[in-house]
Amino acid sequence: MGAVMNEPRIQYAKTSDGVSLAYWKLGEGGTPLLMTPPLGMSNISLEWQLPELRAWYERLSARRTLVRYDPRGAGMSDRGYYLSPEACYADLSCMVEQIEASPIDILASAVAGFWVVPFAAKEPDRVRRLILWSAQVTTYGPRTWERIDGILALAERDWDLAVETFAHATIGWARGNEAHQWAALLKASVNQDDFIRGWRAFRDFEGVTSLLPDVLSPTLILDSESTQAVPRRNARLLAAGIPGAQLLQLGPEPPFANERGTRAVEEFLSDGEESFETAKADTPHGTAVILFADIVDSTVLTERLGDAGFREKARDLDSALRKIIREGGGTPIEGKLLGDGVLATFSSASQGIGAALACGKAGEDGGLPLHLGMHAGDVIREDNNVFGGAVNVAARISGLSAAGEVLVSDIVRGLARTSAGVSFEDGGEQALKGVAEPVRVFRVVRQPA
Repeated sequence: MGAVMNEPRIQYAKTSDGVSLAYWKLGEGGTPLLMTPPLGMSNISLEWQLPELRAWYERLSARRTLVRYDPRGAGMSDRGYYLSPEACYADLSCMVEQIEASPIDILASAVAGFWVVPFAAKEPDRVRRLILWSAQVTTYGPRTWERIDGILALAERDWDLAVETFAHATIGWARGNEAHQWAALLKASVNQDDFIRGWRAFRDFEGVTSLLPDVLSPTLILDSESTQAVPRRNARLLAAGIPGAQLLQLGPEPPFANERGTRAVEEFLSDGEESFETAKADTPHGTAVILFADIVDSTVLTERLGDAGFREKARDLDSALRKIIREGGGTPIEGKLLGDGVLATFSSASQGIGAALACGKAGEDGGLPLHLGMHAGDVIREDNNVFGGAVNVAARISGLSAAGEVLVSDIVRGLARTSAGVSFEDGGEQALKGVAEPVRVFRVVRQPA
């Protein structure tokens, strides 16, 4: 591979446990996009010398700053470490801190789902938009582990042959020349011992599917047939588990050669980005009454109705809820309503409660009952979206409600005590995940006509 002009300057950042991570930045402006390794292997210097990959990076950086880094134990970063999920989470946190902007966008693929999903769930205010391209959130089944064990056993005896086998199995046996190039990149990305130890570290890892409902950032899921390394069921689990996630099925091309997928990424990231920049400059704050609704047991319903059947019913409900919210004096938040959940703001608690009750009835009538929760507090409005602790509290309260039940915080109850037609039943103080102090909740009860 010859030298390439305009290769971005490699810089280094230090993690909290003292590991040096190599990274580069390309482009400027827009919301920064942090990208994990595109196929689970990483060498940010050699990747730049692959024409298809380089062109992809240049395209994605045309309207924004693109940041790529090598995780510990790989590429230009400190070697002698293997890629456990916990260590890679620390690396991701380090790189987010290194980017002088918040929130940012993240594009993750392959095994990076194991640490990007937990980060998005635990740090919702730091992720504006999330893209999961063939990203993994659940471990392999026994038959796949048999194949992996075979490659690892081969790696102990014949490293060169094992690398070729792994690369072909990852991006497809029909893409012989490209697989050979990726094999060379893999060999330059990681040491033989670290490769073996890293894969074995995932054997007892249970995955992160339990955290999917906590991912509140607008999420685009791209399900590509290009890789055999990620179980295809991951896309369905992601779409069913992340509130409002969009799912796009793609063909067999890898990400850097997938025109349809790349175009979807550009549209998803650019949607509302101009207003985001304007809003960021003004940093408008304000108080709002927040309604959060989520379909009950969407995973079970998807299994019962099938992906297509569930999505059709969810889209119909989506339209009905938007109409109810607008007619009730509220504003549905465009960036948060993408399939399974609704986020809306109101200036009046009584209007919000009325809309919440109507949404609950619409969910029951449509065969998709809803969890409904409300809270009030200060929010930050950015990119047709709202952020802040009050939004997270509303989402947590929603998760406590029974199907069709509207739960509100004590603050909302206090604002709406004189509302006609409803009363409140004390639900007691509740400990909410990620909230320091318990929150007292109340059930909304319709008064007899």
